[in-house]
Amino acid sequence: MSLESIKYQRGNLEILDQLLLPLQTRYIKVLGVEDGWKVINKMQVRGAPAIAIVGCLSLAVELLKDDSSDKKIMRQEIEGKLNYLVSARPTAVNIKLAAEELINLANTLSADETVSADNFKERFISFIENMLVKDIEDNKAIGNFGCEAILKSLEGDSQIRVLTHCNTGSLATAGFGTALGVIRSLNKSKRLEHVYCTETRPYNQGARLTAYELVHEKIPATLIVDSMVAALMHVRKINAVIVGADRVAANGDTANKIGTYQIAIVAKYHNVPFYVAAPLTSIDMSLKSGDRIKIEERPDKEMTHIGEFRIAAPGINCWNPSFDVTPASLITGIITEKGVFAPDKLHEVMNK
Repeated sequence: MSLESIKYQRGNLEILDQLLLPLQTRYIKVLGVEDGWKVINKMQVRGAPAIAIVGCLSLAVELLKDDSSDKKIMRQEIEGKLNYLVSARPTAVNIKLAAEELINLANTLSADETVSADNFKERFISFIENMLVKDIEDNKAIGNFGCEAILKSLEGDSQIRVLTHCNTGSLATAGFGTALGVIRSLNKSKRLEHVYCTETRPYNQGARLTAYELVHEKIPATLIVDSMVAALMHVRKINAVIVGADRVAANGDTANKIGTYQIAIVAKYHNVPFYVAAPLTSIDMSLKSGDRIKIEERPDKEMTHIGEFRIAAPGINCWNPSFDVTPASLITGIITEKGVFAPDKLHEVMNK
């Protein structure tokens, strides 16, 4: 059974505080948009799909308590609050696209004279709730398409080993996962021999979260430090690298957790296929290339401390970008809920 990072019933939203994992399991109540912004910004919830879902659900919770009878005022407040939520983590595109879709919906409902204020609210909240269901369905489709593509590329029916970076499972989505969803599907196929997961410094999402999920689901796995990837590929046969994405540009350049780019370079050198698993909501066709993706920079303390304990020399300068951009030329395929595509073919699926 997958871990539940988001608990939602109409009017009530709780998220699993991922800063406390794996040592503590505690859920935090999200009472509205301000709480939603805080848990996203502080990375108590993280992963591009989960950020979008939690942000939008925080608005649904707040809107349910709104007794306004003026559709125009509701529409204005919705737009302002969605734009505020987008500012919490600027690199992940999913919440930006979700916000644009919801703002368009609010504009349409506001302009329709046959829609009452109560009906406006009901239809708007229901739309957000359906996003939660759709995310899980899309994740499972990504898992199946990715599993099929990876197995098809191999000869015979031998067991395979894969490498993943950061956390892309149930904790990063509404459920099941993207890259980790592919790994789940491989495991279900009985073809998965072993998973190697990186610790993912400086926030250790791999050591704290991915390792936690793999152990929870009894998937055979080994944790390695980030600087060990080249050595691993030299001494072990790795059949594929599977990572997630926070934003994919129109040409296939992909922003993902810092360290992804160097793993792609090492994979290319060792002839290991490199896959990106991401829903279509992570693809930003308005950006021609990854050069235009805004990279979030995080506080120095995430590098200099583990918890409250300082591990770096006092006074040292730090540079802490949360993401890097992997060029499309290093990516074998992008796994989506509609299938697996070469980076230069994304326009075909997005235009359908």
